[in-house]
Amino acid sequence: MARFEMLEAGFGAMGATAQADILFELGMMYATGRDCETDVVAAHKWFNIAAIKGSLRAAELRSELSAAMSKVEIARALREAREWMTMH
Repeated sequence: MARFEMLEAGFGAMGATAQADILFELGMMYATGRDCETDVVAAHKWFNIAAIKGSLRAAELRSELSAAMSKVEIARALREAREWMTMH
């Protein structure tokens, strides 16, 4: 499975726009199944984090994706996003 390595030194020092762009691309990867299995929970998680970092497009796609997700899936995605934000 392809993924971006975000544990590299310097990720935290990147500009907010660059971070949001990378996180948005992770959301797109999981939403479309590009180089991985489609995973709406993971897509929502990354769109949510990208939106927090300032991506308006990620916020729009997160909202669209939410309409097709169950409450359980949304809750799991939000929990995973919180956990990621706490760790990074």
